[in-house]
Amino acid sequence: MKISSQRLRRLAATLLEARGASRDNAHLQADLLIEAELRGLPSHGLQRLPLLASRLEKGIADGRSYGTVTWCRRSFLSIDGERGLGPVVMMRAMETLRPILSETGIAIAAIRNANHMGMLAYYAEAAARTGLIAIVMSTSEALVHPFGGTRALLGTNPIAIGIPSGDHPFVLDLATSVVSMGKINNHAIRGTPIPSDWAVDANGFPTTDPNAAKLGAIAPFGGAKGYGLGLAIELLVAALAGSHLAPEVRGTLDDTHAANKGDLLILIDTASGHGNARSLAAYLDDLRLSPASDTEKPVAIPGDGARRRRIATETAGIELPQPLLESLLALEAA
Repeated sequence: MKISSQRLRRLAATLLEARGASRDNAHLQADLLIEAELRGLPSHGLQRLPLLASRLEKGIADGRSYGTVTWCRRSFLSIDGERGLGPVVMMRAMETLRPILSETGIAIAAIRNANHMGMLAYYAEAAARTGLIAIVMSTSEALVHPFGGTRALLGTNPIAIGIPSGDHPFVLDLATSVVSMGKINNHAIRGTPIPSDWAVDANGFPTTDPNAAKLGAIAPFGGAKGYGLGLAIELLVAALAGSHLAPEVRGTLDDTHAANKGDLLILIDTASGHGNARSLAAYLDDLRLSPASDTEKPVAIPGDGARRRRIATETAGIELPQPLLESLLALEAA
């Protein structure tokens, strides 16, 4: 059964409000979850809602907090999220940085003690649509093994980049692991196997069982290159945010610990540079129209597929796994 995004957005916001989140904060968090569903990223969508609801009920997440901001330098902002919902704290960071960009050209917010940020493309695109370049990074629990290793010692450490480029901003959003743990969880919920190159089990052997993968470690994408980039993000975020490193991080996958990972937001005012969005848009169109190795699969730009999926899913509705739908309806009735 497919359900309209409007119905699910209302349901998510209602569940969060019923557990103490303010109306505005609940609607922002709900919007991010639904956007992930619409763009074909269920791993960052409504499957996270039961966990968020439990964290709010237990008081290890605060649905009314916006965090405390401290200016350490003219263009460097430190934020203690104070257990606030990730999207609420990140959007506050963005709005706090924005006014100084006309003077500084670039500004950074380093965030600690905020809950899971969800799909980082959400923030990168929001900034790019207002003419700003955005770079967003986040860390996580130790879920990824180093290149050549088998033990989980790094976070999935995603990065998103948004750049204004005409009608559709360029938006790149990727984890530095082959996949996010959320995607493995999604396979576990649906009862479907994972590709054998995604993860190893607790004994260090490749596995297609998502439940075994959850007890093992995810592979870095691209071998040594993904490992190096993931490690760089791990160190960069911890150095600036003062957050914990992956082996000590808790709170994005459980409902027993306060979240102690770190996040980083960098905003750049394009008026400080000499390029223009029209020329970037024309270049991206040239790439799309360039010869494809498979004539049935034209060259695409990062973000193109997500936009197409969003349009199709908005029309057709969102299909949730039956166990997830039942758990959400049970939360609604509680």
